[in-house]
Amino acid sequence: MEKRAPTEKTSIKYTRRTFLISSAITLVHPIPTFPWIQKKGGASDIRGHIFKNDAPKTLWKWHTEAQIYHSLKNKNVVCGICPNRCVLSPGDRSVCRSRVNIDGKLYTLAYGNPCSVNVDPIEKKPLYHFLPRSQAFSIAATGCNLRCLNCQNWEISQARPSDVRHYDLFPDAVITACEKYQCKSIAYTYSEATTWYEYMIDTAKRAQKKGIYNLWISNGYINPDPLNQLCQYLDGANVNLKSFDDAIYRKLNGGQLKPVLNTFKTLHKKNIHFEMTHLVVPEYVDQPSLFKDMCKWILDHLGPDHPLHVTRFFPKYKLTRLPSTPVSTLTEFRKIAINAGIRYVYVGNVVNHEGNHTYCHQCKKRIVARMGYHIASYHIKNNQCEFCGTQIPGVWG
Repeated sequence: MEKRAPTEKTSIKYTRRTFLISSAITLVHPIPTFPWIQKKGGASDIRGHIFKNDAPKTLWKWHTEAQIYHSLKNKNVVCGICPNRCVLSPGDRSVCRSRVNIDGKLYTLAYGNPCSVNVDPIEKKPLYHFLPRSQAFSIAATGCNLRCLNCQNWEISQARPSDVRHYDLFPDAVITACEKYQCKSIAYTYSEATTWYEYMIDTAKRAQKKGIYNLWISNGYINPDPLNQLCQYLDGANVNLKSFDDAIYRKLNGGQLKPVLNTFKTLHKKNIHFEMTHLVVPEYVDQPSLFKDMCKWILDHLGPDHPLHVTRFFPKYKLTRLPSTPVSTLTEFRKIAINAGIRYVYVGNVVNHEGNHTYCHQCKKRIVARMGYHIASYHIKNNQCEFCGTQIPGVWG
């Protein structure tokens, strides 16, 4: 998942006194503890659990009733947003920490209160085939429905909305700010936007009316109905395919593989531009045979044209014991994917690697040269390679 930007590099002013756009996060309450490794069915499983009796006594300003849930007996409710399908009794808080049952109704507490707001180059998402050189107005509220041991934004993804400093920025205000900074898109990013679904989709509806693109940067862990609704307003996405093994998903990320694969199939079927990120974590997903199986599935079900970002892992959060991914491993994986037939394969988190650039799949010439997030040269015109005229998949503007 995309790392939120450091404050000192991206802070911009929204109003003179009340709104400093940045990603600074201040924890004002301790994050609830949880048994992050459990044993289920004989295998390691770090899936999160419901927080019993952790809901606030009263709702605050930044709430709205959840859009997708079902009422059960005795004022219990079941959330329908993601595969966790949290069943909450009155007073309970969901796995993602953003949803609570108050007297038999499900509410989100992450609505209009982003804790990270930045103007980012779209290449940072990463999206390499969608409006290159444009800026994305990037927002995040707290919450995540997974428990990745390697999370790089754990300060906000593993926090309650009340645990962090946030901004007062309801959907209409997001649009106003996006227009002020002349951004072509809004990116729902940094944490997991699925957990603040109502805030995302209400903003996306307004953005679409204004001709602003909507970008979903996600783990893809979402149920079919909310995804189908979101797709009505979605223009692009980067979805993280964390592993191609369900057991690894359970012990590394606290989720399951199948719902993520179904997300890819849905995005592909609906012709939404998306790119895939695969973080190569040593000792978990660095086996070439597993990666080959993943590439085969991509080609069989999605085709060769969706860009794949093979990204370097750095020790973080609960995996500080591991080394960084060797660059040689990423180079090998890129070659495996290209040889398998995936046309656009990138290497992430490695500066000055040949895998940073875009090469025409037909004539093999470099058509986009990148230096970090900066584009040094660009040879695509009318969505075609300037050298041989081949159509290049993507949204090039």
